[in-house]
Amino acid sequence: MQSKKKVAIVGSGLVGSLLAIYLRRKGHSVSVFDRRPDVRKVEFSGRSINLAMSNRGWKALREVGVEDEIRKLALPLEQRAMHVKDKPVYYQKYGAEGEAIYSISRGILNRKMIDLAEEAGAEFRFEEKVWDVDMPKAYLYTGATEKSKWKEYKFDLVFGADGAFSRVRHKMQRQSRFNYSQHFIDVGYKELSISANPDGSHKLNNASFHIWPRGNFMLIAMPNLDGSFTCTLFLPFEGDISFESIQTEKDADLFFETHFPDIKDEISNLKKDFFKNPTSAMVTIKCFPWSYFDKITLVGDSAHAIVPFYGQGMNAGFEDIWVLNQKMEKYGDDWQQIFEEYQTERKPNGDAIAELSYRNFVEMSSKTADPMFLLRKKIEKKFADAHPHSWTPLYSRVTFSDKSYSEALKIGDRQRDIMDEVMKMPDIMNKWDSEEVEQKILNYLNT
Repeated sequence: MQSKKKVAIVGSGLVGSLLAIYLRRKGHSVSVFDRRPDVRKVEFSGRSINLAMSNRGWKALREVGVEDEIRKLALPLEQRAMHVKDKPVYYQKYGAEGEAIYSISRGILNRKMIDLAEEAGAEFRFEEKVWDVDMPKAYLYTGATEKSKWKEYKFDLVFGADGAFSRVRHKMQRQSRFNYSQHFIDVGYKELSISANPDGSHKLNNASFHIWPRGNFMLIAMPNLDGSFTCTLFLPFEGDISFESIQTEKDADLFFETHFPDIKDEISNLKKDFFKNPTSAMVTIKCFPWSYFDKITLVGDSAHAIVPFYGQGMNAGFEDIWVLNQKMEKYGDDWQQIFEEYQTERKPNGDAIAELSYRNFVEMSSKTADPMFLLRKKIEKKFADAHPHSWTPLYSRVTFSDKSYSEALKIGDRQRDIMDEVMKMPDIMNKWDSEEVEQKILNYLNT
């Protein structure tokens, strides 16, 4: 049991809302601050990427009894649909039979999570921007502008769940020996959409994550419950084929007709979204420590923002809350020990999923159209099916398990080295399913 605390959460996004539910279940008084308006009362921003809920996310939701409510908002995706240019669409199963990721609209999920947090008893204070934090005292200062008169709030604990450009973390950065780095990639993204058929059905297979790999850029599409697809175009900011190079409707027509001819009937809709919706950047942020004075800690993107190419940003943030809860169960009112073990355990995993996410862009945009890469995956799957206790593919280890990200990265690197050697075997294209290949992998595993 824990003594009741007066708690502030800065940020009403997915992770902040889930944390509010957890803390209310333990009897704490919870106030959630957000500089933005209530997302339940505004139109979506046009800068979203659909979420891919997987095992880690479901586990965190299950712990506080809201999994069933969220599953009503989700569509299971059991495979990738690869739209390689000038070839028929082909499908790649994500994992074993019954394993799937789940497509959920970020905006719809965020609205639901806030509803659930309010039902649990959390108070939300929208359009109230936090300008300063007194970390030793756990005071928050809010106001209309940085120079206006501020309100002062006193809390026992403050959690920074305010995203990649966190105000709480910004305050921490002024402390001595605080390590921080940020890295923007040269690729941006833009939200697009494919509408439903007139009868409300989906225009593409709705049990698939659709990918149009095009080398250094790609388009993805994930289905929604209303029959539409939320699409995301990942494209360099500058260069011959880039956001910079598409300035007119004629440019956009030529771009979509040239690179995505199989969805030419959707071009007018895609083009409308292209010029209406903003172009957004993607950043990886790393920092440490995450906690100060046994009163303040960071969760989710505030602590470890990552690029979205493994579909693990939300799942990693939800797992933060699950781990934090385990520490609360273990240590009760010893918040210094709770925060210390939480950050020590989660930091290596945040770094690992950041690395895996960065690597996966190359795989999704380039390698998935490479016949040798597809053969490599086929060999891996055959071996994993025959020796499930010896080999779990990296994607399955990250997505369909709750083993640590750092362990997944380490084992995945070893598996990559083994497959590099296997792919060097003479005539591998013809003997990929032979006993010789299987034995070679076993020999490598045993060395």
